Amino acid sequence: MADKLAGTFTGTMAVQEKHQFDVASLQAYMQEHVEGFSGELEVSQFKGGQSNPTYKLSAGGKHYVLRRKPPGELLASAHAVDREYRVITALADTDVPVAKTYCLCEDDSVIGTAFYIMDCVEGRVLWDPELPDLSPGERTAIFEDMNRVIAALHNVDYKAIGLEDYGKAGNYFARQISRWSKQYKASETEKIDAMDRLIEWLPENIPPGDDTAIVHGDFRLDNVMLHPTEPRIIAVLDWELSTLGHPLADFAYHCMTWHIPKGAFRGLAGVDLKSIGIPTEEEHIQSYCSRTGKDIDPSHWDFYMAYNMFRLAGILQGIMGRVKAGTAASKQAEQMGSAAKPLAEMAWQQVEKIKARG
Repeated sequence: MADKLAGTFTGTMAVQEKHQFDVASLQAYMQEHVEGFSGELEVSQFKGGQSNPTYKLSAGGKHYVLRRKPPGELLASAHAVDREYRVITALADTDVPVAKTYCLCEDDSVIGTAFYIMDCVEGRVLWDPELPDLSPGERTAIFEDMNRVIAALHNVDYKAIGLEDYGKAGNYFARQISRWSKQYKASETEKIDAMDRLIEWLPENIPPGDDTAIVHGDFRLDNVMLHPTEPRIIAVLDWELSTLGHPLADFAYHCMTWHIPKGAFRGLAGVDLKSIGIPTEEEHIQSYCSRTGKDIDPSHWDFYMAYNMFRLAGILQGIMGRVKAGTAASKQAEQMGSAAKPLAEMAWQQVEKIKARG
């Protein structure tokens, strides 16, 4: 069974009309700002990248990736390609695998919106967490490497690589709940009772304890580039939501896969993991704790899950808002946006578990 979503979301297509730009203007810019650039520039658009349109650039036998802010009216804090560029560049000499960056352009006159350019890392992006085309040994190795990479990220001394002001230290959950509540309301297209209840309940029930690290914000299987043939990560992708934050919020988001039913948002709940070589959530948590030296209080885990499901519902609602406004960046955006309501309802089920425990 092939990874069906890989064919839907990966690969390139002709640039959508609403995302076209002046290629000659970009070529002139690259000749001046991209070291080693030569040849005639050809541009195609990646099928993924719902938030920031992403392009493959080819010239002189070399390939690059361009990520840009989408055109149109945007939420104030969204689509921060300058932050993506900054964190990827800063992580270049750490144990976190990232693409080489070349330049950030914040001059809208070049292609209409801000953008940055990095190497096009050639490899595999897989979407189905069951990894249907791979052997049990390869599945084990890939999940182990995802664990290694997210632990490596949370172990980075963010001050030492110049990211001390990349976000605010401390009080992360309260700030994020407030942010996503506001962005949800700004993108609201229908009333979702579960979201309204979460917006009220979550800020009043944040577990004690605080910690600060670089957080990716969307660390999952389809946001890592795997080696073309080996079961290891060669680049972490899509840093738009990265900031300084609570590492366990970031790790719990990554672990949502184990809580979401198979077929719904690409989950693993209900799958016989042992038979196919994928670790259980408990094993994955144990590996992370051994790599980071952290101790996760089981009583807080349901809150982390409820928070992350709420946050993802807010993100998906933002996509639906852009669908309604005509600025969403992929054909699959409406399908993703429609998932906000069932995900919010799953988040509230996590809260009900907390309430039942008293």
